[in-house]
Amino acid sequence: MKAILKNTAKDIFVYLILCAAVFLMLKIITEHFTLKSDVGFLAAKQAYVNNNIWRTAFYIHVFTSIFTLLAGFTQFSSYVLKEHRTLHRILGRIYVIAVLFINFPSGMILAFNANGELPTRIAFIILDSLWFWFTLKAFVEIRKGNITAHRKFMIRSYALTFSAITLRLWKLILSNSFTFDPATLYMIDAWLGFVPNLLFAEWYISRNINRKQESNGERER
Repeated sequence: MKAILKNTAKDIFVYLILCAAVFLMLKIITEHFTLKSDVGFLAAKQAYVNNNIWRTAFYIHVFTSIFTLLAGFTQFSSYVLKEHRTLHRILGRIYVIAVLFINFPSGMILAFNANGELPTRIAFIILDSLWFWFTLKAFVEIRKGNITAHRKFMIRSYALTFSAITLRLWKLILSNSFTFDPATLYMIDAWLGFVPNLLFAEWYISRNINRKQESNGERER
């Protein structure tokens, strides 16, 4: 009973975070429904808004990002994993397609043209490349039937998906706590937006998955 209550509480906590994240992303997306070139993020990208390739990549990246965030509702709930496996698989496939074939190429175009000069561009290129790799590995591992490896790579992948939220939270914190010029602020934010997420993912994997594997191995002996 305690284990059930613990898992339920964890699911509720995760769902609350995901609901807040989806709400924030929807708020960002709705800013750009008008397709005006001077709203939201585009206000700081006036040098690129007339570039059709860049602008198309931007809208694709923004409008499809919500699908990758929504996948979290089925990827990390023990209840859904046990009771709604078909839904888990369907949204998992949508997630993989959205990341590998839509968000990765569009994100790379944005990364190479990011504000904040070379350090910022390097950060976003690394972010996008790792996002692609972790997602691909998660797909490959589940096709092989390696559920534990699949779960580890999905956790890493989703940690980078969540950078869409943490990037904006860090920007809010930094801009209200320090006085940086815009380029420096963007550079720091680019790295803070995903590196702590990955560190948290590795901590979670070590604490909850690797330890469980070790415990199961001990029992088998």
